[in-house]
Amino acid sequence: MNQEFLEVSEYVDYLHPEIQKLAHQLKNESIDEIDLVKNTFHFVRDKISHSWDAKDHRVTVSASDCLCEGVGICWAKANLLAALLRANGIPSGFSYQRLILGSTPDTGYCIHALNTVYLDSLGKWLRLDARGNKKNVQAEFSLDSEKLAFYPNDIGEIDYHDNHAKSDRGLMAVLEKSTDAIDMYLHHLPDRLTCEVK
Repeated sequence: MNQEFLEVSEYVDYLHPEIQKLAHQLKNESIDEIDLVKNTFHFVRDKISHSWDAKDHRVTVSASDCLCEGVGICWAKANLLAALLRANGIPSGFSYQRLILGSTPDTGYCIHALNTVYLDSLGKWLRLDARGNKKNVQAEFSLDSEKLAFYPNDIGEIDYHDNHAKSDRGLMAVLEKSTDAIDMYLHHLPDRLTCEVK
């Protein structure tokens, strides 16, 4: 049932040597499945900088890009978390939210990516947000209730509560044609998914 959430792809390229090396290291440092997911989440959240927070102009797309450069926006960081989990045989996918870019609707909207992960030992899916914490953004690993970076409100924001095996192709296309992450963040983020969830 979860086989598609274990597949390798152009963006979740977990056969890359650096992904394999890190996945192996994380597994060796973990005592069980839950600990492995937690440690992997913490690595991507804390060790990979969010492009906007770091004001880093590099654009990363695939999981290996994100890992090797050490930076990425949420879409790329989600590719990396999925890749590291899949490399260790843990099903992982993608979930999305539509969020206001600034503090009011006139600033526009963007699509935020987070991850889904299936814990076989608990028989359930979780959502994890490895965007990276900062003031007023505190996403945590929790088995009890979601502790996400953002909670959509009622002024046009949407939490799709979706679960996709593949990265949204429209979002990946934006990354692939961009050459400056800050310019992309300010002017070229789409406000809807390729296949909008109803």
